[in-house]
Amino acid sequence: MSIDTLISSATLINEGKIFQADVWIQGSHIHKIGSIAPEELPEGFQHIDGRGKYLIPGIIDEHVHFRDPGATHKGDMESESRAAVLGGITSYLDMPNNNPPAISRKALEEKLRLAQEKSWANFGFYLGLNNNNQEEAFQLDLHQHCGIKLFMGSSTGNMLVDREETLRTLFQDFPGVMALHCEDEQCIRQATEQAKEQYGDQIPFSQHPTIRSREACIRSTARAIALAEGGKAHVHLMHISTAEEVELIRKAKESNPQLTAETCPNYLWFDASQYEQLTYRLKCNPAIKASSDREALLKAVREGVLDTIGTDHAPHLLEEKQQNYLQSPSGMPSIQFSLPVMVELHLQGHFDLPTLVDRMCHAPARLYHIENRGYIRCGQFADLVLFSINPTDKQEVTTAKLAGKCGWSPYEGCHFATQIEYTWVNGQAVVANRQIQAIEKPGIPLTYER
Repeated sequence: MSIDTLISSATLINEGKIFQADVWIQGSHIHKIGSIAPEELPEGFQHIDGRGKYLIPGIIDEHVHFRDPGATHKGDMESESRAAVLGGITSYLDMPNNNPPAISRKALEEKLRLAQEKSWANFGFYLGLNNNNQEEAFQLDLHQHCGIKLFMGSSTGNMLVDREETLRTLFQDFPGVMALHCEDEQCIRQATEQAKEQYGDQIPFSQHPTIRSREACIRSTARAIALAEGGKAHVHLMHISTAEEVELIRKAKESNPQLTAETCPNYLWFDASQYEQLTYRLKCNPAIKASSDREALLKAVREGVLDTIGTDHAPHLLEEKQQNYLQSPSGMPSIQFSLPVMVELHLQGHFDLPTLVDRMCHAPARLYHIENRGYIRCGQFADLVLFSINPTDKQEVTTAKLAGKCGWSPYEGCHFATQIEYTWVNGQAVVANRQIQAIEKPGIPLTYER
């Protein structure tokens, strides 16, 4: 049986406001917010003292690669969702580039079955698109599934869509969220051949932003914006990495208000000057670029030109990453530290805490029409995160603290002021006193208001 919980005197950050209040969790939902006397609660309730700590809605990460099924040696839904809740993430949307790729409704049903057995956090899944399965997209139950993922030009597995007729049909007529990876394959191939001619098989990792170039990103994003104009689809541009794309998006939103965009903590924290030190650890697609791009992205998050923060969490084993540049796979594990990174950027003065909460909690719920999550409201699911900020006692990220299966992080050696004290998923404290709890995994499928 569930036990009622009183979180007292916490500092809530919710819907643009910062204020002190108590929160009463009853079962899987938020029962009351405000001034709550302990005698109001039933006998045996749990009391959590929130004084000096911040309480926010559970973070919704709308961009993860949990490797399950097909590559579970790198990570699976149990290990990566465990890392997620330790980082304050209570819901995630998982990408379709599995093995085999999730390009059918049957494959999505199998992923739902796996997640119901394994997941610490709530879950949703994208359908992957290729040139031959658009019928699957239009038959997708958008009350049960978050949307579709489309790779614009740059192929991943069996999910390249490059037929003009297919693209126009999807952009114009798909009635849900269409998440896009925008990089131009022709640009990337030409740059790769040039790098091979110059360096042979010893291409330095510092060449990654030259090979996965800004031109590749800009060209593909501009094409996506043009296709989206006047269409029915809600186009969501993922992992934006350049200043030029920010300006394209800023202008496009003037005539297409349903166009939205995401960036990731790695593009806000790192820049190209760190490739020499971090080499393969920094290799992700699109590439991390110049410090001027980082500054433009931070400004765009603050101003709302970029709507959401997703991690693009993509674990690979170190022995896979440590190969030469051409063999080393792109992607980095980052889900456990997205909130600490974003709070650190707040402490540096880039944006306020309500902005952080909007981009990580409210906006994903709003843009994907996720039912009863993303806010601290009576009657919503009790997905909550209680965390502390202590700038005078920052904690180092060490290998011993990592929960993901791959066992490394690009943030190792960084010091963060934030500590996740408690994470509640559907009213269950999956993290308590900074430790994962030995309870039945409470994650359930997300549903969407369509």
